[in-house]
Amino acid sequence: MIESITILTGHGKKGGTEGVERIDFKMGDVVSIVGPTGSGKTTLINDIELFADGTTPTGRRVLINGMPPPAEYRDNPACNPIALITQHTTFLSDLPVNEFLRTHARIRSQSPVDGDGLVRQTLDFANQLTGEPIIPTSQMTELSGGQTRALLIADATIICNTPIVLLDEVENAGIHRTRALELLRRYRKIFIFVTHDPRIALLSDYRIIMQQGRITDVLYANDEERECSVKVSQLDDLLTRMRDKLRFGERLTIEELEGVL
Repeated sequence: MIESITILTGHGKKGGTEGVERIDFKMGDVVSIVGPTGSGKTTLINDIELFADGTTPTGRRVLINGMPPPAEYRDNPACNPIALITQHTTFLSDLPVNEFLRTHARIRSQSPVDGDGLVRQTLDFANQLTGEPIIPTSQMTELSGGQTRALLIADATIICNTPIVLLDEVENAGIHRTRALELLRRYRKIFIFVTHDPRIALLSDYRIIMQQGRITDVLYANDEERECSVKVSQLDDLLTRMRDKLRFGERLTIEELEGVL
């Protein structure tokens, strides 16, 4: 059973050592990786996904429960404890949503009965993350970007049930961010977000700061930032409501801004 992941840090693009020697992730942690474009955020989660052992360009090493990960984690996809969800999704077969999930559940659980239950749970989870309900009989390629990311997050959390979930900038695809974090925290997993979104960053337990390919710092949420997160969430909800009204041809009023700005 996985209880922790450790990153033993390496060096940046120009060879400089990183700002911390190690980072320990424990089950239940929600973490953000933040930094400018090109700062090495995606490289960091790639190192985690690949169980880097000092042979990647960064020289980082990843440990599981304080030890090098077993070879089957790299060699056998069925044993891999990490799910990576990116902005780019391609499906090899255009199945209906329920059949796609049922097939995946059958592979994972080896039980058609359990599989049907997992499909229902997964769809319920996904439909709480997106404003566009997912119809089980829809084809996978008919889903919008937000629906697709919501479904993949739910699939990784419930059907795959992987203890580590990496999410690369999925907030740009119409996911309800606060609701997503509320739901994910109910599961004892490690969730690591690569994000530019202040709402996700402030609601995380801590955030890893990237600059020029290096980890420069790890900042833990404090009371003042938690207070800021409430106001940021209110502003974000306001913008979402305004965006929806504009999409449906409605007018905005100044009263909508009162109490928030």
